[in-house]
Amino acid sequence: MPSVSTIDLEPAATQLRSDGYAILPGVFTPAETAALLRTIATADTTSPSFRRSQDVFAIRNLLQELPALQEQLLTPGLREVLAALFPAQTPHLVKAIYFDKPAGSNWLVAWHQDVMVAVTDRVELPGYGPWSSKGGETTVLPPREILESIVTVRLHLDDCDASNGALRVVPGSHRHGVIPNDQHPTFTPKALTCAVPAGGVMLMQPLTLHASNRSTSAQSRRVIHLEFSAAELPDGLQWRERLALPLT
Repeated sequence: MPSVSTIDLEPAATQLRSDGYAILPGVFTPAETAALLRTIATADTTSPSFRRSQDVFAIRNLLQELPALQEQLLTPGLREVLAALFPAQTPHLVKAIYFDKPAGSNWLVAWHQDVMVAVTDRVELPGYGPWSSKGGETTVLPPREILESIVTVRLHLDDCDASNGALRVVPGSHRHGVIPNDQHPTFTPKALTCAVPAGGVMLMQPLTLHASNRSTSAQSRRVIHLEFSAAELPDGLQWRERLALPLT
């Protein structure tokens, strides 16, 4: 497996800007991946941040629930990736979720964009809205420039392909802003399936149309979903999960 230091990150950063997604194998070593899974296995599943069913296991506010993961995630490999994605900037974490799609899961995710951001409190500001409140979490649709400031890093803890629910994306769809649901079928014929090996990361813009199918495999699909941005929200509005990162 190549180390991230041997991977040319600039083509991935360029593809992310042009296509709205890119795949980088070998960012985390097998030992680093195994350590993350051991920490996740210690989680207290009675927390309100946990969701478990036969088709999905999810942990929201992941680094608040499992603070030990922060140091384990900030490997030299991930630091190099973030430095390439945010040149001359200091990004912060704005969301962290763990998803486990178990073997044979019937859970699928329809075509969508990640357009809502979680904030601490509702503050009425021009360009922000609509608002939503669910499960104690307040979210808002921010202006396009805020969404375009975010980069999603999906760390795969298992080999992932079409059989166990790999993400499907529409290249270039992020350049069209927020796309109404009834217009999704115009874009989805161009969709691609993004296979990612264990220890690899998938980079994505939140405005990239994406979906995932049901699993037909005996292989789990465990993913740590991280969102980073160097943007600050205005006038008292704050990212709910904002976490400064010691990248040096």
